[in-house]
Amino acid sequence: MPDYVAGNRLTLLKNGEQYFPALAAAIDAAASEVFLETYIFADDQTGSLITDALARAAARGVATHLLIDGFGAKEFAPRFRSMLATAGAQVLVFRPRVSPWPLWKQRSRMRRMHRKLASIDGGVAFVGGINVVDDFSSPDPGPPQYDYAVRIEGPLVARVRAEAARLWTRVSWATLGRRWPGFALLLRGGAPRSNPQDAPVAGSQRAALVVRDSLRHRRDIENAYLEQIDAARSEVILANAYFFPTRRFRRALLQAAHRGVAVTLLLQGKADHPLQHYASRALYRTFLAAGIRIHEYHPSLLHAKVAVFDGRVATVGSSNIDPLSLARAREANVFVDDRAFAAELRGSLHEAIENRARAVPPNYWQRLSLELKARIWLSYRFARLLMTIYGFDRRR
Repeated sequence: MPDYVAGNRLTLLKNGEQYFPALAAAIDAAASEVFLETYIFADDQTGSLITDALARAAARGVATHLLIDGFGAKEFAPRFRSMLATAGAQVLVFRPRVSPWPLWKQRSRMRRMHRKLASIDGGVAFVGGINVVDDFSSPDPGPPQYDYAVRIEGPLVARVRAEAARLWTRVSWATLGRRWPGFALLLRGGAPRSNPQDAPVAGSQRAALVVRDSLRHRRDIENAYLEQIDAARSEVILANAYFFPTRRFRRALLQAAHRGVAVTLLLQGKADHPLQHYASRALYRTFLAAGIRIHEYHPSLLHAKVAVFDGRVATVGSSNIDPLSLARAREANVFVDDRAFAAELRGSLHEAIENRARAVPPNYWQRLSLELKARIWLSYRFARLLMTIYGFDRRR
């Protein structure tokens, strides 16, 4: 069960349009330290905005830490690295050596740092699903990428800061271990150099930080989802970019629908990852037959990883509902037990469902062509084969 902390104020941020100015402003206000973690750090206008803010912070003496993933940010711009180094900021790469072959020896390579979080001065934090990359993919792109983050003030900030500092320490020691084998014993652990006290009460919202790693928190995010789905009595709304749930997760959704809970899924309509896109559609027939409503978002890429349960509890974070996020990657979600926050997120999701998504009809499977049915079936079988090779779905 998530460890909720009272006394917080959380601000829902929709898309990079709201997130990046808030993040840059917080970094510019930093007086002592900044931790920023991101899976992707693109060489674009947004990357320049955040790099400039980090460099300014470091230049005025703020201890500035940027942690990027070795696969998601494998093309991290040399000019950004040079700017940050010159200013005195520190940059670390999580698992920098990436090789896809041979498949059966690469399970550890699938353990990516997929979190998107920040902590500034132990007083404000951000958690969500938004990478450091432009919302728009071309000069005239139409709607922005659809995603969410939260700005946090209050006692929960200390937990975000401690989690960021803990991972920074581990990656620092792992880097030393790679450079100097004599330091290999340091790979076994580490803790933040300091453990600041909880930030003062900033509001009335209860919230919990839930992380997934390969040590003590292997199933924490999935279990937190399942706890809320199992407890739901009226409604579950789940928006997720990459949706290929485990057996446990599928069973929980179906059981909720069977006991009369209105279950709604808002999923990716654009095939940016074709294998996952088509494999997930093999699950539609079972869900639709159980009365689960499915809507596909088409105006732009849906990158959100959020949910609302009974209009009371909500979650915003980085974790997809797929094998990579639930069984391999480092992820971070915030669960919020607050009706006002849940109502705001629910309203935003309903607006997208009603105005910018397409409902999947109950006879979806019957309306498909034989060619598309074959593509879905083959994608599903190949995805299941990969899950077996990588050991994703054992005892799940």
